[in-house]
Amino acid sequence: MFGPIFSKPLSSKNNKTGSWRMGKRPKFLQTNCIACRMCILICPEGCIEGEDKNTYHCDYDYCKGCGNCVEICPRQDIVMIEDK
Repeated sequence: MFGPIFSKPLSSKNNKTGSWRMGKRPKFLQTNCIACRMCILICPEGCIEGEDKNTYHCDYDYCKGCGNCVEICPRQDIVMIEDK
């Protein structure tokens, strides 16, 4: 019988998992940001960083393009764009 299967939080930092992205990635417009930090809290990979308004960014080496940050942003200051 198998035991519980789980991984440690932020374990993707060991591998550049952003290569799994499905064609879109978040773009931080940095025009209406109120620094609520909701994008940081909702990101399953922990790849969003920033401290003050207009300083938030995503480390695309680890971002999978899930779009959670776009959906949670109360000011619609993050949009999904085509991945290069």
